[in-house]
Amino acid sequence: MQTGVLCVLRATAASWWRHKELRRTGQTGQALQLERETVLRDLGYLRQAASLPNAHVICGEGGTFLHLGWTTVSTFAPIERFPLATLAVARGTPFIDIRPVTDVIAFARLPRVARDGSVDPDPCGSGRSVSLTAYIDMVEALGARIANDPRPLQSI
Repeated sequence: MQTGVLCVLRATAASWWRHKELRRTGQTGQALQLERETVLRDLGYLRQAASLPNAHVICGEGGTFLHLGWTTVSTFAPIERFPLATLAVARGTPFIDIRPVTDVIAFARLPRVARDGSVDPDPCGSGRSVSLTAYIDMVEALGARIANDPRPLQSI
């Protein structure tokens, strides 16, 4: 793992209000332990983002979400204020920026991304799921911006 990634994760963990409060009250050992656990957890999330076929980051008006199959890590902040998601995108995780999407009803009607990389054999109904690449095609048609696009390049 790169030193810069660890520095960001450590700084993020140390800045949490709970950890700051523990330090302020003299419980430095407990703060350090919690910070170590937080860094290890976040490293696990980054490893999952790099290895799962449908892992992606999505950012909209409601915040930023790092989707990792059965796990989702989120914040109400934009991606610029969510270091874990920013690191995942910097390491190549697909990023879907839905802030430019204006048709929220059409967006709400989109199927979900399959959690495990599989595709639903019956893509109809409310619980349907599609591959990440199919989902990207759909949101891009609504105006979303894509970074680290996992779709194969199209030749003209």
